[in-house]
Amino acid sequence: MSTHDLPSGRWRDVAHATGLLGDDGTPRATIFAEMSALAARTGAINLGQGFPDVDGPESVKRVAAEAIAAGANQYPPGPGIPELRAAVASHQERHYGLHVDPDREVLITTGATEALAASILALAGPGDEVLTLEPFYDSYAAVIALAGARHTTVPLRATADGFRLDPDELDAAVTDRTRIILVNTPHNPTGAVLTAEELRRVVAAAHRHDALILTDEVYEHLVYDGLRHIPVATLPGAAERTLTVSSAGKTFSFTGWKIGWLTGPAALVDAVRTVKQFLTFTTGAPFQPAIAHALALETLTDPDSGWIAGLTASLAARRDLLSAGLADAGFTVVPARGTYFVIADAAPLGVDDAAVFSRELPERAGVVGVPVSAFTRAPGLLRSAVRFTYVKQEAVLHEAVRRLAELRP
Repeated sequence: MSTHDLPSGRWRDVAHATGLLGDDGTPRATIFAEMSALAARTGAINLGQGFPDVDGPESVKRVAAEAIAAGANQYPPGPGIPELRAAVASHQERHYGLHVDPDREVLITTGATEALAASILALAGPGDEVLTLEPFYDSYAAVIALAGARHTTVPLRATADGFRLDPDELDAAVTDRTRIILVNTPHNPTGAVLTAEELRRVVAAAHRHDALILTDEVYEHLVYDGLRHIPVATLPGAAERTLTVSSAGKTFSFTGWKIGWLTGPAALVDAVRTVKQFLTFTTGAPFQPAIAHALALETLTDPDSGWIAGLTASLAARRDLLSAGLADAGFTVVPARGTYFVIADAAPLGVDDAAVFSRELPERAGVVGVPVSAFTRAPGLLRSAVRFTYVKQEAVLHEAVRRLAELRP
């Protein structure tokens, strides 16, 4: 049976929303799957997909192994084990002064992706608009389509100081139909860290139009250059309408464990929990106590204390290494202030379509990146830009820089 014979359903909406519906009506693989396969086939260095090539703290792995040996192998409670919910609440208070009730205002999820999906499915539907920054992480478009809502965007603009949000464009994009403003900071793929003033404009727009705010803060601790991450929920008038999402994957380099969480007002968390229980219900029994341990590392007397500070310093150095190499190869590099990623404009190399260029890059230079057009819908927006990740070992990045030098005009 061909896909044309399949029953109609949301899969077509999702494929269309994510740009994965081919001209013949069949779904295509994501750009990440395609580029990773291309890297494997050509032997190119894969700087397209953002995952570390080393593990996180040894003591955290030990706690997970001990939990398996102790029998933590069956379903944990749907909202998450009490120890982890308490650790998340303590983290929010210790770092940001946010007071959340671990029993009513914290929900453990299968990664941040599920937290975001369950939130949108719970709180938006047909007739609603969900506004995201553009470029945007690809799962946003997919789950907005699943909810039957309309996806609207406001662009981030490249400047000498990184990507920035234009407040007038934001105000124009938020309407009375906007149900959710989805804010991602630190931002994937641009590396932007939104300022307090940019976030205050988001909160003001949400108040004017009675919108909810959903924040993706998975890179909250991976911020450089003396900047600091500002959770939207800490701003005046924001907490009562904001759901905050984060996870352990990026902070502790355990992306495969898929332990995420959501915090916010009890009524909103209840709504999300109602949907989440029919998705995965629960997640990662032995990993939950391990992440509870990880969240306390900065305050425990432990050889791994200071993990976050060390990781951040290392990532900043690796960002600088790759950014300098890209600039030397002829790209225009937009400063990245956080995350795993840097965006490089290939226009100075004569490139006007980064999608074509990225597919040629493995053969030309033995390196894989991802076209930023995979994260956009607006025609022509960042058309010649490529996203590269620097969350790889320095030796790998040095070799990538050496190869990229072959592109130098």
